[in-house]
Amino acid sequence: MRKKLKEKINEALSSVLPITIIVLILSFTTAPMPIGTLMLFLFGAVMLIVGMGFFSLGVDMSMMPMGDGIGAEMAKNKKMPPILLLSFLIGVIVTVAEPDLQVLARQVPAVPDMVIILTVAVGVGLFLAVSMLRTRFGWPLSRMLVLFYLLVFVLALFVPKEFLAVAFDSGGVTTGPITVPFIMALGIGIASMARDKDAEDSSFGTVALCSVGPILAVLLLGMCFQSTEVNYTPFAVPRVFTSKDVGEQFAAGFPAYMREVLFGLTPVVLFFLAFHLLRLRLRRYPLIKIMVGIVYTFIGLVLFLTGANVGFMPAGNYIGEQMADYKWAIVPLGMLIGYFLVAAEPAVHVLNKQVEELTSGAVPQKAMQLSLSIGVAVSVGLSMVRVVTGISILWFLVPGYAIALVLTFFVPKVFTAIAFDSGGVASGPMTATFLLPFAMGACESLGGDILTDAFGIVAMVAMTPLIAIQLLGLISGHKNRHVADLTPEEQGDLYDEIIDYTDESDQGEEEPYASHAQ
Repeated sequence: MRKKLKEKINEALSSVLPITIIVLILSFTTAPMPIGTLMLFLFGAVMLIVGMGFFSLGVDMSMMPMGDGIGAEMAKNKKMPPILLLSFLIGVIVTVAEPDLQVLARQVPAVPDMVIILTVAVGVGLFLAVSMLRTRFGWPLSRMLVLFYLLVFVLALFVPKEFLAVAFDSGGVTTGPITVPFIMALGIGIASMARDKDAEDSSFGTVALCSVGPILAVLLLGMCFQSTEVNYTPFAVPRVFTSKDVGEQFAAGFPAYMREVLFGLTPVVLFFLAFHLLRLRLRRYPLIKIMVGIVYTFIGLVLFLTGANVGFMPAGNYIGEQMADYKWAIVPLGMLIGYFLVAAEPAVHVLNKQVEELTSGAVPQKAMQLSLSIGVAVSVGLSMVRVVTGISILWFLVPGYAIALVLTFFVPKVFTAIAFDSGGVASGPMTATFLLPFAMGACESLGGDILTDAFGIVAMVAMTPLIAIQLLGLISGHKNRHVADLTPEEQGDLYDEIIDYTDESDQGEEEPYASHAQ
């Protein structure tokens, strides 16, 4: 156990270290920050590293087996009404508990928090049920996505403009560190019971559909909710100057995020225990392992969210304010930060690992991470262009989603599902706690409108991976097309040649091709 935890922490260190170095370089050069703010950031970085290590190990031990077991058990039931009802309840339970959604709800004062939360939760629940129907009947994901996103942009024409940013951001914040591992494992568990050639494709796409539901739900709320005061309430970024201030910030943050994570995990755990008693009836050792994993997940999330919110948020806002003096320099700087920051999203590691395992290595983690990093870098760069120029977000979202939907007809189906899953996963807590304050600080210093120019970055970060991952699929499909045309004997010969080559060169670059050929 200690060995695995050490491996997870080392993996987290390699993910968080680049963004830490970038911030340190900026703090000693173009964006000098108060020593208290720098101390907050450094302590926050340590918490992120340790928290991601515990979280990753906890997810492997608990959240993934829980979701996979429930999904596989649900798949044994041939009657759809109970499956749909159970899927809806699961979607509502895990979404209401998502910490990122609580933050979003507090930023819309004209609408009661619980109205926003329940609206988004119902949207996720309904579309989780739709995802179950898709898996059972083999409905093509690409056509479903085209239909639903066309509906999204049609509805966008009839709602107050203030609801647009809320709606698109809600699609990103609902797929956070609690929701993603459980829902992804649930989809994989149900798809694993399929015996047809589309089983692998059906393993992905659940998160993608669950990201559309909140957007449609909030847009419909915007059409029904009569108010002229729908806007964001910018959160207050604390200013700290002494080591005592640093201690006070973390002392206040720990209990708050412990309550949030406890509130988030408890419904999921209670649901699993009830399902275990009624249907699963696991043996003692697997059940104890899952319970220990839940404790690790709790510890990891508390450390991660405290480090991100208390440590990273003030640093991001302060750097944005200082870099506004170099106006157009914030565009490449934002791209550089986005490129490395997405690696610090805890749910990204869960997705990358599942993609590599379920595609038998044909889509390696490194390729996924590189594509996501490029996609997020582009999205943050475009967001900084919005901050500098004030261009409406629709000028980016409409053509971006149009390109992503067109690509669905030209790439392998599994890549479409992975791409739309990755869009929701990439826009996690690091986007809300570092990139958004960064954009707000720059926007405020430039004299822009924070509500229209800075917000919406979550939606941008959720969009570009859809294109980047599908382009990866297009390139990968082109390279490997000749393998699919070979006879089984020729594929076996190719596999032997690749194994011989990798043994001689002692490198692993060709392993995905070997897996594919086999």
